[in-house]
Amino acid sequence: MKKTMSGAVAFLTGILAFPAIAESTSQLDQYQLNLTKGVTDISAEVYDLHMLMFIICVVIAVAVFGVMFYSMVFHRKSKGAKPANFHESVKVEIAWTVVPFIILIFMAIPAAQTLIAMEDSSSPDVSVLVTGSQWKWHYKYMDSDVEFFSVLATQPEQIANKFEKGINYLLEVDRPLVIPTGKKVRFLVTSDDVIHSWWVPDFAVKKDANPGFINEAWTKVNEPGIYRGQCAELCGKDHGFMPVVVIAKEPAEYEAWIAEQQDIQRRAKEEEQKLLAMNMEMGELMEVGERVYLATCAACHMPNGEGLPGAFPALKGSDMALNDMQAHIDIVVNGKAGTSMQAFGKQLSLKELAAVITYERNAWGNNTGETVQAKDVNALVTGQ
Repeated sequence: MKKTMSGAVAFLTGILAFPAIAESTSQLDQYQLNLTKGVTDISAEVYDLHMLMFIICVVIAVAVFGVMFYSMVFHRKSKGAKPANFHESVKVEIAWTVVPFIILIFMAIPAAQTLIAMEDSSSPDVSVLVTGSQWKWHYKYMDSDVEFFSVLATQPEQIANKFEKGINYLLEVDRPLVIPTGKKVRFLVTSDDVIHSWWVPDFAVKKDANPGFINEAWTKVNEPGIYRGQCAELCGKDHGFMPVVVIAKEPAEYEAWIAEQQDIQRRAKEEEQKLLAMNMEMGELMEVGERVYLATCAACHMPNGEGLPGAFPALKGSDMALNDMQAHIDIVVNGKAGTSMQAFGKQLSLKELAAVITYERNAWGNNTGETVQAKDVNALVTGQ
């Protein structure tokens, strides 16, 4: 049956992809009408299952409509056909009950086998905790001390139609997830705010990220490469700016990358510890703070600090920014439940947190003259 199905799959794939016969790979994707085969054994199974169901539906449609049109043409009144006068037929009723039942059983067996295989995340070689957050992804490698946020890297000018859009428009990030080829990678998917959905078509993986729950998925990528996906659950105003990028590397390259990331994060922690023992000058804090603010805060609170009335509060002239430093540090570090204000404690370094809070307390005419240092932020985070 597999040989017959493979032949039918090849024939139908040719029909479905006919507009792109003479196109390049990148152009072909624009006209792709069928599912992608993907780069994993599971995605190939899903593709073959999809084509099997499609073929069955086509055969049924041809048979039903063939009989219907044949009857309409050759048994019409103008040809002298006389309608039969009968009520009920036990044989016909048995036939139209049994035949669909057999067809459904024939469809259910391979579907169940594929679904069971998709849900079997046992015995992984690598485990990654994937956390959705408005509007970015956080990846934590459970087997090593590596974790980071992955944020949209498309330039705002492209989104505003000021620059020409790149080939990977809205599908590029600053830090992609890296996994090894030939290894079973388990994804533990959750969320820290609303429902998201982590989706990579080439892996045949689409798993909801529900706050308070952990869903499991897995993949085993056969070929090195860059694979792209998106959040597939409407999660707020920037839902369309939450891409997924995964780079699959050979195992040796992956191990070298993990070692490099561990070293980078170790050195970053050492630098933060040194920073706790010193005070940064106002000029440096304002320079770093402005850069961080424009990258992470300006989308909601506006570059001029005036916010969006009714949606995002103004920081310019706000009571918190002018008077309550501890509350200001707390809301930037921990966010505010029930609002769009995210927790930036894990997204930014102590230096960046101190700098952006200092900037907000001294920009746009706020001019408190107060500086927030890394040790002030650390005191709130650690409670010491």
